[in-house]
Amino acid sequence: MAEKRDYYEVLGVDKNVSEADLKKAYRKVAKKYHPDTNPGDAEAEEKFKEAAEAYAVLSDPEKKAKYDQFGHAAFEQGGGPGGFGGFDFADMGDIFGDIFGDFFGGGSRRSQSNGPVKGANIKTTVRVSFEEAVFGTQEELELPLKDECDVCKGTGSQPGHQPETCSKCGGKGQVTFTQQSLFGMARTVQTCPDCSGTGKIIKYKCSNCAGTGYVKSKKKIQVAVPAGIDNGQSIRIREKGEPGINGGGRGDLLVTVLVDRHPTFQRQEYDLYSSEPISFTQAALGGKITVNTIDGPYDIDIKPGTQTDTKIKLKGKGVPTLRNKNVRGDHYVTLIVQVPDKLTEEQKSLLNQYANTTTVNARSSTDSAGGFSFGDHKKKKGFKKGF
Repeated sequence: MAEKRDYYEVLGVDKNVSEADLKKAYRKVAKKYHPDTNPGDAEAEEKFKEAAEAYAVLSDPEKKAKYDQFGHAAFEQGGGPGGFGGFDFADMGDIFGDIFGDFFGGGSRRSQSNGPVKGANIKTTVRVSFEEAVFGTQEELELPLKDECDVCKGTGSQPGHQPETCSKCGGKGQVTFTQQSLFGMARTVQTCPDCSGTGKIIKYKCSNCAGTGYVKSKKKIQVAVPAGIDNGQSIRIREKGEPGINGGGRGDLLVTVLVDRHPTFQRQEYDLYSSEPISFTQAALGGKITVNTIDGPYDIDIKPGTQTDTKIKLKGKGVPTLRNKNVRGDHYVTLIVQVPDKLTEEQKSLLNQYANTTTVNARSSTDSAGGFSFGDHKKKKGFKKGF
């Protein structure tokens, strides 16, 4: 049998860990290896049990003190003074419930699950254009939403009849099972299979809602898409989700925004990027050009001798920030110098004249530099000889 790992190592904490940090560490490990999220994975199941054992010991001050003194021997038969003579996992269901509540949908809380429960969230998507995402817009969605049944007033029973208390769970909505595990007897708390956690049994179901207590109807919902929202971000609309149970509030509507691509602009956070072609004469002589921005045409000045791939920053011409639409990112324009592939004879003649002129100037500079170099060399040679 493999040697047991140190409990602190299992949860990734040190001996001075606080109660809150210990609980946080256990939740992280247990969530990762929980059987519900790793079906059929025997290794994950063993690690989940290992984490549960470690937390059960380290979260109990008396057991932690024994473990710190004697290690694993404290829990073995006859091991160490005051040893526990075997570890008791009877309360692991309650410990797990305290940490996770109903995270895994198992209804493992100590409190009754037939109390007020908030309704589930509803998720949907909306598609907007690039410009609409930048400046904001209003969208209308039509969704099938549940509302309380007008006939039974949400009870699920025919008028004149009332739901009865579930005999299996006694109205608690939960049932407790005790079974033998690798660590001994373990107690688990699960949602009652007869009443599905409601604590009530409906014998005479409402014909209007089929006993659910709710009816579906299409509703139009206005969605305010804020300026500056990016592709994949979500908007939360409060209390537009599923209705709650036993008096609980409605869930929320989560709308994921899908933004269309733009043919000209690329976005990185709140900055925009684009490229603008210019002629080689504009690049050489400089001047004023008009570029496209998200706000429309915008005039900029380029310097004489501008090279291709030169970037120009247009401050405040980017995307509005979500916190304050009056604060905007920047727009970076990359200038691309274009060389014409077709020239008239006159244009060729002018370019040849320019080329000849630059050649003559280059030769003059070379001759001048060469004469100076020669004279300088002679001086250096005479200096050497005199030395």
